[in-house]
Amino acid sequence: MKPYENIAKILRIDKDVVRSIEEKFSDITGKKDVIEKLWEKNENSIGSHLNLLGLEKDAPAKNVYDAIIKKLGEDDAKLYKVLGEPSATSPKDWDNILKVSKKLINPEKGLFLKKEKALEFLKNQPPLNVIQALGYRDVDELTANEDFFEIYSSLRFIEGGEWLSNVFFKQYETLKPSDFEEREITTLALPEKWSVLARSFIQKKHHNISHLKELGVIYALPLSLEITGETLRNFSLILHYFNEIAFYSRLFRRYSQNEGDFSKKIVSLLRGDVPEKRLPPSGKSTWMVIQRYLTKDDPNDWRLFEPHINPEALHWARAERMLLLISRELKGFTADLSFWHDLGWVGDYFKTDSGIDVLVSFNLVDAAMDLVKQKEMARYLYHQQESLWNKIFIEFFGEEKLSEIIEENIIKGWFEI
Repeated sequence: MKPYENIAKILRIDKDVVRSIEEKFSDITGKKDVIEKLWEKNENSIGSHLNLLGLEKDAPAKNVYDAIIKKLGEDDAKLYKVLGEPSATSPKDWDNILKVSKKLINPEKGLFLKKEKALEFLKNQPPLNVIQALGYRDVDELTANEDFFEIYSSLRFIEGGEWLSNVFFKQYETLKPSDFEEREITTLALPEKWSVLARSFIQKKHHNISHLKELGVIYALPLSLEITGETLRNFSLILHYFNEIAFYSRLFRRYSQNEGDFSKKIVSLLRGDVPEKRLPPSGKSTWMVIQRYLTKDDPNDWRLFEPHINPEALHWARAERMLLLISRELKGFTADLSFWHDLGWVGDYFKTDSGIDVLVSFNLVDAAMDLVKQKEMARYLYHQQESLWNKIFIEFFGEEKLSEIIEENIIKGWFEI
């Protein structure tokens, strides 16, 4: 099978789409045979990693999948030990992990919503479910007795997305640049009382770590999913959120230069808006910027089959590089996490025992998510597929250009090149 067809099969698109991308991008950059070289990199990477796992290139799909999962579990066990065998149900241990992560990363300050403005929003639209769940009479009693960041964190898992989008975030339409300030990213380990209230939310999302872009907060709920690979996955997710918050802070700064449409753009970012209509035909190469993982809602969403780049996949790629560097700074950590370096976009089809071709992702996040749903025999592939779209663009233009294009066009949702 030719490189065009191989990549098209992984992305579930027509091979002529891949060929058209190469032809147009080659005319722009002067680079030749990029797709062929990219596929060769993919094959070489798979071959070398299978060798590390003790497998041949023609190994059955199940053997490859099981070996990847086993490697993840082994690395997780070593990370768990070097971090002091933290309990996923202990706020104290979560606080330590978050602080260790922040110290090792040493993130820059960001531009975030002022606390007093956020408090004003809370009082304008009281979170009634939160108030009731904690046994308070009103929002004034709530805010007088509970930590501000804890309350804001709870909105997502107690009030729910519909209330946030259709009621609470409506207030954000009044935001001005002066409502934001420079401050450090906040890490927060929520007390145990929040875990009971968040259990159903966590079971749906399959992780107990989240973030608040506009406030610059990364928070963890003390609740264990009781799965292999939990420590490595959670540590990676924390690094991902540091990258994501920094990314959105840069956008807040960019948009603060024009007060006229500032609030409109902020609301669009927080909603995670994506193009709603197909893009008109053009003589140029037209790509979308999709700022969330659409596959989680609908694996057959039409936008997944159009050329696009994804900031989420970029945040993960950077988090994985951070993971490699940080692991070398952790005293006593013996695992070689370089195994996972630059694997996010790598994948290929392998034969099952019955001769059926199945796609195996070598992406660290896909492997970790597979572990979460292992009992249901679910297979996660979308992190690898989205990363591959980014990788195609990067091979022609570089990661810096990818990041620049995303930041310039994330609100519009598309660009031509």
